[in-house]
Amino acid sequence: MKRRELIAFAGTGLLTWPLVARAAADIARLGFLGLGNPAPVRGRVAALRAGLRDLGYVEGKNLVIEFRWSSTVDQLYEAAAELARMKVDVIFASSSTEVEPARRATRTIPIVFAVHADPVGIGHVSSLARPGGNITGLAVMQSDITAKRLEILKETVPQVSRVGVLWDRTAPSYRPFLQAAEAAKGKLRVELRPIEVSSVADYEGAFTTMAHDRVGAVLIHASTQTGRDDPRLLAELALKHRLPTVFGNRDNVVAGGLMSYAPDMTDQWRRAAVYIDKILKGAKPADLPVEQASRYQLVINLRTAKALALPIPPSVLARADETLE
Repeated sequence: MKRRELIAFAGTGLLTWPLVARAAADIARLGFLGLGNPAPVRGRVAALRAGLRDLGYVEGKNLVIEFRWSSTVDQLYEAAAELARMKVDVIFASSSTEVEPARRATRTIPIVFAVHADPVGIGHVSSLARPGGNITGLAVMQSDITAKRLEILKETVPQVSRVGVLWDRTAPSYRPFLQAAEAAKGKLRVELRPIEVSSVADYEGAFTTMAHDRVGAVLIHASTQTGRDDPRLLAELALKHRLPTVFGNRDNVVAGGLMSYAPDMTDQWRRAAVYIDKILKGAKPADLPVEQASRYQLVINLRTAKALALPIPPSVLARADETLE
């Protein structure tokens, strides 16, 4: 993040590294591990804080949140190690991208996630019912809903026969994501063209390659990077190349993407506060079952559909939970 952006965001009150020392044993210290620009997730951070306040935690009184934001995945490992050295009581690591550095940093400090794509498939927990280690939280189960996203995309663009699949290597969830897409392609009678990205700098080249390969639509891997780091760029590139695209994050659609199918991420972060509270009161992460998102929302940007000259089928519109006009 550029220095002037960091200063500007700090003024909102979200990016606050507490100066309050842990003066008493009853002051809980929550380590927060974040990747990328904090600005796009300010609403989610506020929801986490609100969830904690509802449970009786007041920052500066009985709670200190140690925020550590990293601009790259490599820096996440350094930040996680720092939180472990500080011996915080719990580490909040929202997705698999943040959980992996936290897991490597400590096997004893509890780690809570909010939107993990596939905690069992990636190996971060033994099972959803009995996590069995120091990690637990709420899961999105991307491996299960990837097929649904691909199905919605095919229904929206029925003539498509080749689909680009943009996947993010920095997120451990890329393996179950790709496996789920491969498993679904036969039923939908589409050919997949996977394209790897590791940073925002790779996006333009990825779309150029997909356009050259004549893909008719794009399935985007839902990761911390693709959902937060300049989501508008992905939307602009999809529009530039006239490619209908489905995302795993509503924020991408607000930024101009065509559609998303995803749970309410902000609500997931708020509910993560319950896990943090239970652990601070003595519960073991190993005994706290992972909760799966129960409701997924289909969001469609009709302005983008119009710009693509793409008529949204009535069957898809009828299933939409939200349309942006």
